[in-house]
This record gives sequence, structure tokens and C-alpha cells, in this order.
Amino acid sequence: MTDTVFNPFESEEITPPFSDHWEAKRRLAQAIRALSEVLVTSTPSIDDMNDIAERLELQARQFAKSPRIYGQWAFQADGNHGTRGEVNHELNALAGWSNPLSPGLNMWIENERAYGTVTCGWTYEGPPGHIHGGIVAAIFDQFMGMAQMMGKAPGMTGRLTTRYHRPTPLNVELKLEAWLETVEGRKTTVHAEMRNGDEVTATCEALFIRPKGGIGLRDMDQVAEPDAS
Repeated sequence: MTDTVFNPFESEEITPPFSDHWEAKRRLAQAIRALSEVLVTSTPSIDDMNDIAERLELQARQFAKSPRIYGQWAFQADGNHGTRGEVNHELNALAGWSNPLSPGLNMWIENERAYGTVTCGWTYEGPPGHIHGGIVAAIFDQFMGMAQMMGKAPGMTGRLTTRYHRPTPLNVELKLEAWLETVEGRKTTVHAEMRNGDEVTATCEALFIRPKGGIGLRDMDQVAEPDAS
């Protein structure tokens, strides 16, 4: 570990894993994502599915016997898995590269704007051929939560207003862009757009409110903790 402050949002390039542990876990997470995609799109025989399920159930039982750490704070406290930012970069539900539930949301800040890319496969389907609206909102929540750091007073989501202009398609790379609207004391408002090519599929306005005691993001980014009074 070095004294360099970890910041996964410096560039579009995905930050490499902190350790061999996370590198292996990223590989395993990708395998589980691929398995989930196959599950919702394949039509094997019932016997084949039951056979696969039996083998996976056995694997899950064996896997569960390994040492366990529950939650990102516990991973950080363990001392072997990096800072909170590095742990979050792996386990976050929307942008964690070692979390099989994550669609792989990549985010970065450039010239006072936040940008992101994400591709959602068939496991995220809502309306036929399109992403579930709740997933779109969740992606906005995560992405804009990162973008608010530009205001130097990051807080928790207080309000998220998502407008769906048209269905957002599956299996295409979507572009996200966000910018700060206002920063007033402990309140930060952010606006964001989601695009498929040149077409805006959804927009969102979010209000983030910083708790008086802060939210402990000192080691997650390069934004200094301001006075919370």
C-alpha cells in the first residue's frame, strides 16, 4: 500500500484491483454474471437444469465454508483489502467490479463534469427488450452520488427525481453525464442525463444532504472533508 490517496474517478480507465484477492474475485464475479445471463436466456431441459442446480448448490455450500467478512466496513477494518474507497470500488452494488449484481457502471470526473458508461444485459430487463425503470433510477443514484463530490460536501441521497423520456435499451453502451446545479451548505443538487447514442432516454435531478457528522469519505476520494457545522 502506498501513501497515494485512492481515487477511482480520476479517468475513464478502470482502476486495477488493489490485490490478488480482488483480482481473483473480479474474475469470479464475472463468471457469475455470465452464468446469470445464460440462466435468463437459455432453455435447457428440466433434467439439465436440475443437474446444474444440484452442482451449483454443492459449490455454494463448499464456498460458504471459506472465511467470511460481512460488509464493506468490515473488509476495510480487516486491514488486508485496501481503503474504504478500494473496497467500495469492488463491492458496491452498482459499480463494484467484484460484485456479480453490478452491471459494471464506470464513472469518472473530467473538467467539472461527471461521465459514465454502463451496459445492462438481459438480467436487467423490465419492459421487453429494455432496462427495468428501477435499475435506471439506481444507476442514476450511484452515478450522481459520485458526481456530487465535485461540490466538496458529499452527502446522502435526500431526493431522486427520474424522468423517463423513452425506454432505455438493453445490451448497448449507455452514456451518462452529470453536473452540479447548486451547492448550498450541506445540500447539493445534481442534474444528469442518460443517452443511447445521441438520444436521451432518461434524465434525473437529485438532492444530496450531508449529515452534520459527515459521511467518512476521506479515504474514498481526494475531496477534503469540510467543516460540517
